[in-house]
Amino acid sequence: MNIGDVIIYGSHGICKVAGLQDMCMDEKVRQYFVLKPVYHMTSTVYIPAISNKRKTEVRHILTADEIFTLVRKMSGNDFTWIKDNRERKEFYSRILADGNRSELLKMIKTLRWRRQELKNTSKDKKLQISDEDFLKDAEKTLCEEFAYVLNIKLEEVIPFLYEQKL
Repeated sequence: MNIGDVIIYGSHGICKVAGLQDMCMDEKVRQYFVLKPVYHMTSTVYIPAISNKRKTEVRHILTADEIFTLVRKMSGNDFTWIKDNRERKEFYSRILADGNRSELLKMIKTLRWRRQELKNTSKDKKLQISDEDFLKDAEKTLCEEFAYVLNIKLEEVIPFLYEQKL
């Protein structure tokens, strides 16, 4: 990771590496990367420059070509609905933690499909709150990255995905 790089850092989303800073923690001076979240400019995140944990939380951002390829591969009706609530929550939690974009897209498709299916069967039926939260988190994760890379507004990402026959 270098100063000026744009990365994805855990739940903080798209961040620009703004610099390195020495900080005193536990009476030891260590170097920390200074990250500025792109969509939350008032925030600053500090992560140790030397850390094994950082390797799993920092991901590179996709290129526009990689996004288009990913979305093309995802077109169709490959929904994975898990009926057992506990099992579904565990599965979706792992997907969010891993940050695998294919799985995130599949999760978004499945939850949006399920929401529509419930709406079609009864006006009173809705997704469970936990499923709505998973959908919101997955969309936030992908929308920030896709909007940044494709240079579009956040609210344009979901319509863009459906235009691509997601």
